[in-house]
Amino acid sequence: MVIAERRIEVDLKAQRLTLIEGEKTRLEFPVSTARNGAGEEMGSGCTPRGLHTIRIKIGEGLPLNSVYKGRRPTGEIYSESLAKRHPDRDWILTRILWLSGKQHGFNRGGLQDTLRRYIYIHGCPESEPMGEPRSHGCIRMRSTDLIELFDRVEAGTEVNIF
Repeated sequence: MVIAERRIEVDLKAQRLTLIEGEKTRLEFPVSTARNGAGEEMGSGCTPRGLHTIRIKIGEGLPLNSVYKGRRPTGEIYSESLAKRHPDRDWILTRILWLSGKQHGFNRGGLQDTLRRYIYIHGCPESEPMGEPRSHGCIRMRSTDLIELFDRVEAGTEVNIF
């Protein structure tokens, strides 16, 4: 049996993430990308475009709404009361798909390196809107949607952001 190749497409204008197997759409989710728009520069707060791969999957098996800081679980579970105690945190929840650029000089290497910019596909609080750009550069998803995606992709899965 031949397994169809999986890839992810992120449409910045539509604020949609699509998982494609072969030529068939398997999953489609609303996302929230960068408030500052598209761009590849370090420190820009923009979502990088182009071809990427999932470099590392983080958080398999952890509870829904697990909180991460520096890509490590803190042991906390997100709640409104926790958010009130830490109002300035950029909440990274549930799972992390850490992206690495594939295009040298565009999104890989130098000041445009997606991996060194710590760009992820990650979960966020339910209170954060989807379908509108509000992140600091990452691709935010609903945590339940992210788990569904996370369980169907592997490190090395291609991600095209356009």
